[in-house]
Amino acid sequence: MKAEKPSQTTPSEAPMLGDHLAMDLLNTEAIVDGHPVDYWHSGEDVRKWLARHGIAPMDADGPVDPDALLARGTALRSLVRRLIEQRKQGTLGDIAALDAYLRAYVSAPHLARDSEGGLTLTRQARAEPIASMLGPLAEATAQLLVDGDFDLVKQCQHPECVLWFYDRTKAHKRRWCSMALCGNRHKAAQFRKKAAV
Repeated sequence: MKAEKPSQTTPSEAPMLGDHLAMDLLNTEAIVDGHPVDYWHSGEDVRKWLARHGIAPMDADGPVDPDALLARGTALRSLVRRLIEQRKQGTLGDIAALDAYLRAYVSAPHLARDSEGGLTLTRQARAEPIASMLGPLAEATAQLLVDGDFDLVKQCQHPECVLWFYDRTKAHKRRWCSMALCGNRHKAAQFRKKAAV
């Protein structure tokens, strides 16, 4: 089934509740009211999502072909989904395509003054615009594959939800993408079940 564009009743932006950039990337595809929803339908959708995560300012330097940004962004999202699902199942997928995104993401150190007059050392992207925009997503995914505890990489346990999250709770017992969303839906369903008996 083809994913729908967000409707009037669907939230217009993908949720930011994955507690990891790679999880939020996967969550740009969701199930809302039983229907698959893709929050990325244009390069502008991708740019806005990146800006919400502090990755690419809305006025990124250099011309950006919106169709190319959408195509490369959705290709990266599919690749990340496949690699995370494989790693979650205990296997290592083919990392060559992810490595290609990483190699295209060239950056350099940048020394600047902060707002208090001190110094900060950051890295600034020096690649072509799309590689600069998608590079942080590839890097976050690579870091997760290298250092992440995949017992803490989880999907929401609500049967009608496909959202992912990195469980950073103290006891590592998080079950829901969000207590306000799926946790409460589950509680309400359990209450209705008990009331029907």
